[in-house]
Amino acid sequence: MRLKGTIIKGIGGFYYVRAADGSVHECRACGRFRKEHILPMIGDDVEIENSSVVEIYPRRSYLTRPPVANIDSLIVVAAAAQPDPNLFLLDKMLVTAEYKEIEPIVCINKTDLKSSDDLRLIYETAGYRTLCVCAQTGEGTDKLIPILSNKTTAFAGLSGVGKSTILSDITGIGLETGGVSEKIHRGRHTTRHVELMEVHGGGLVFDTPGFSSLEMEDIKVADLWKCFPEMRGFDGLCRFRGCAHVAEPDCAVREAVERGDIAQSRYESYKQIYDILKQRKDWEKQ
Repeated sequence: MRLKGTIIKGIGGFYYVRAADGSVHECRACGRFRKEHILPMIGDDVEIENSSVVEIYPRRSYLTRPPVANIDSLIVVAAAAQPDPNLFLLDKMLVTAEYKEIEPIVCINKTDLKSSDDLRLIYETAGYRTLCVCAQTGEGTDKLIPILSNKTTAFAGLSGVGKSTILSDITGIGLETGGVSEKIHRGRHTTRHVELMEVHGGGLVFDTPGFSSLEMEDIKVADLWKCFPEMRGFDGLCRFRGCAHVAEPDCAVREAVERGDIAQSRYESYKQIYDILKQRKDWEKQ
């Protein structure tokens, strides 16, 4: 008898599938997936039979690193301090979400240590929904519940930003948390695998490994500007068609940066990602 369910965890070649009745089944992927080079992902809607995943339904969205599927939104968690926010990595994560057509949300934690006003302004001005919380005290985490309701959401962030503490609060599941190294002020990585968990009030969330493990997907360099929402409003306003917004004269985007309408940090991230994409070899773009 076949059962329909969702893969909620994968460890050591085993996949744990939650069926509609709430039961969880330990399964292996059937051999044909290996032959067809198909890797089951956490979040996949599947059919199982005789302790094997025998069918994977089409995905509405996915990320490859880490491999997660059927995501509605991506909440990128940054800390106001300890560790200091790495704006390039934050922007890189948001670009991935934009490219994959996954709703991106910025969550700034540890607001008890430092004001989040400057960081919040950068991302609100760019057009992102931005929340400020203090996971240590629980202040503001209740704002996440309605956002997560009836959705599947991935949480991602640099280790040490308090992501697991936030998830523990909204799921009621005690997750291992790591402090921040006093020597280098970076987080100690604690999430070892991807897992799909239920949220108070409905909804599902992924806990994903640290920030740097989520890489940009196969983004074409000419399309990068479309992944920056604050740049999309300047389409067609530059002097040259196909303007790269890097060094061309009469560039509406660069003029907006000079006026302060686009944050300098966001533009620097754009240029850095642009250079990375431009330098990739053709075989890396396949």
